Amino acid sequence: MTQWIGWLRRLEEAPCALVSVLATEGSAPRGAGTRMLVRREDQEGTIGGGSLEYRAVEQARAILAMPAGSWRVQDYPLGPLLGQCCGGRVRLLIEHLDPTGLDWLHDAEPGRMLETRFGETTLARRIFDRETATRQSARGDKPEAGTRVIEPVGERPRPVYLFGAGHVGQAIARHATGLPLQLAWFDTRPEMAAIDGVTVVALEDIATCIEQAPADAAIVILTHDHPLDYHLTLAALSRDPVAFVGLIGSSTKLARFNARLRADGVGEAARARLTAPIGVPGVKGKEPDVIAISVLAQLLQLRGR
Repeated sequence: MTQWIGWLRRLEEAPCALVSVLATEGSAPRGAGTRMLVRREDQEGTIGGGSLEYRAVEQARAILAMPAGSWRVQDYPLGPLLGQCCGGRVRLLIEHLDPTGLDWLHDAEPGRMLETRFGETTLARRIFDRETATRQSARGDKPEAGTRVIEPVGERPRPVYLFGAGHVGQAIARHATGLPLQLAWFDTRPEMAAIDGVTVVALEDIATCIEQAPADAAIVILTHDHPLDYHLTLAALSRDPVAFVGLIGSSTKLARFNARLRADGVGEAARARLTAPIGVPGVKGKEPDVIAISVLAQLLQLRGR
């Protein structure tokens, strides 16, 4: 996730510390790359809560008494030291942010690589297009002056092409906040332009949005109109495969669509790529928020694929 990049871009003049998970071993609350921003009175983000986070916030506020740019690396065996049942180990980097050293933020985008170079008293960062990430350990020698750590700037959010701005579409958009998903949201009805984030596309052009979706996209179809749903489903299954094609509706609707798809020349392999009804199996309820959370959980299952 790149949420922490946004925090740094909005950084105010008040002293701030950044806590970064450098590495983990065994069971740990959060993985490497997780970050939180700590000020004297509050914080943004979390590294997993519990005793680990409490101790990290203490250390972060202590480093605010040191000059900007100061850093330290702390190792935490979660069971023996902190009494957390996870039982793993976590290595944290805690730094007093220097606002004058954040020029690299202009180039920080998902898919690029971030270099952190450890100096005697400060850290320096740069952005690269391509470089191999360095493997970090949660035990053994800690980073020292001259150490370089290379990591991805952040996980590329899954593109989600969402068709339909009705109650369920709005619930999906609402609950997607903070998830590693990037919505491209479409509807054909002019009145839906008033909803923040919705792009109104003419009916005759809506299929071009399907064609433009990248290969790792998830296409979610839940419009107000069954013929439009079919038009979009046909377009989604007729192009090169994407990560997910989901359709709202009943098993009866799926059977009818499958018969039409077969008649329109869509092969068995392509038809098998259609997920319908959408949502995690076993979640009951037709309330928009229930459906939305079930669908978003299903999309999160695509992570790593």
